[in-house]
This record gives sequence, C-alpha cells and structure tokens, in this order.
Amino acid sequence: MLAAALARTLRERGHAPVLLDRGGLDVTNAGAIGDTFARHVPTLVFNCAAYTKVDLAEQEPEIANRVNGEAAGRLAFEAMRCGAKFVHYSTDYVFDGTLRRPLRQDDPVGPQSAYGRSKLIGEQAIQDLAVLDHLILRTAWLYGPNGPNFVKTMVTLARAGKPLRVVNDQVGSPTYTLDLAAATLDLIDRDASGVWHLSNSGETTWFQFANAVFEEWGLQPDLQPITSDAWKAQRPESAPRPPYSVLDVTPFEKAVGRPIRHWREALRAFKVESDRAGML
Repeated sequence: MLAAALARTLRERGHAPVLLDRGGLDVTNAGAIGDTFARHVPTLVFNCAAYTKVDLAEQEPEIANRVNGEAAGRLAFEAMRCGAKFVHYSTDYVFDGTLRRPLRQDDPVGPQSAYGRSKLIGEQAIQDLAVLDHLILRTAWLYGPNGPNFVKTMVTLARAGKPLRVVNDQVGSPTYTLDLAAATLDLIDRDASGVWHLSNSGETTWFQFANAVFEEWGLQPDLQPITSDAWKAQRPESAPRPPYSVLDVTPFEKAVGRPIRHWREALRAFKVESDRAGML
C-alpha cells in the first residue's frame, strides 16, 4: 500500500525507483539483502517491508520481530555500507497511549503489543548505526489506493449489508498514503534525518472514521460504537491498541513551511481517487 504510493509520487517528481517486492527480495534473508545492495548500489533506500497483522503478531512474535526488527537493522546496515540514506516507517503503536496530547518524537515509548514491540526493535537497530544517514517516520492508521485497509473494508462490509460494531475509544489520525509519500519526499528534499512523526492532521476515533467513510460513500449501514473492552471480550485473541496515539506533526509543518492536510479532507480526496479509478 505505501510502496505503491511512494513509487507513484517518485515518478511524478521525475525519479525512476527500483522496486522490489517480496519475490524480488526476502528481507529476512541476510545473504539476499547483501546481494541486492551489491547489485543496485542505491543512494536512497525506502524500507516499506513490514509485518502488519497486529492481532496475529501476538501468536507469532518471532516472525514479526524478524521482519519489523532484525530485517530493518540488516537493511539499514547495508545502506550504511554503501553510503545510502535509509528511510524507514514505524508506527504510533510504539507508544502506550496514556498521554492525552499529540505525541512528540522524544516522548517515552512503551509498546503494549507484539507488533509495537517488533517495530521498536527495528527503530533501535537503525539508531544503533551511529554513522547512518536515516529517517525514521512514525505514522498511523494507513489507507490508500493499493492493498487492504480500513476504508475499503468498511465500504465492502456496508455494501454487503453487514451490521458493524466499531471501537469508539481509541483516538488517532487516519493517514492517506499519497499524503505520507509526498511528506516523506518533502523531508528528504530538506535533508532531514532522525525520527519524525507524519500523519494527516486532526484526530478521530475508529467509529467516527467509519462514519465519515459512510458519509463520503453515501452509505447507511447498521453502525454502532463499541468499547475496546467489549471488543476484546468478543475477540480475546486481539492485540491491545493504544487508547490515544495522535502524532504531533508540528515539526514537519515547520520544516516544510506548510500544514499537512486534515484527515477528513484527505479522505475526501481518496473518494475522488477511488471514483476515478473505479476502485470502490
């Protein structure tokens, strides 16, 4: 989902990225990583590979750690060896969600899920490479034209006439992948480095987000709010999520000299994109 948005945005800005899918590079294979870097000798590397099945990670944390943690460190190491800038995407789930204000880059981390812990391992592995030129971009609640996501799921279920119960006590910021891709390149153009927070602005709950989706798509399903505790009681295998994980994007806005688009405006843009491409 994110890699496709980055590839599109890079091409629109006159670049010709080399794209490697899972078949082109198994990021858990150290030898394959070394061979790939030797073959391409990149100057800029985007790591969009990730294990993102948050609930399943509770049952298979070793796999999540291997993809989100160890592989990120290996990729970063090879980028350092060839002098490339390394761009890595992390998550709001590295926080515990107890602070009730937008989260800054230097706020204390405390992931509550196996997924969040695996992403933090990746962050730390990258930061341990002191001479590496890197960007770690924490983001949240991604949706976009490519790949499965919350917006597509909600529209599909609503059209199927399914009753929907959506959590209304987890607060965050939905993020449109094309906006994230553009913001990433804006930071690179300014030679930014270190940890940054990037999402669309504003905040909402998953229930309110679903409501907005249905308003944009003109749907009226049976939608009711539910608490995280009630959801957990119905699905005990589900992973804990931070109750509040809005990211502070003010440093980005100051760096690039413009505000980042509000999440509702971005959702409206995705609806236009979906109509144009016949996606939903």
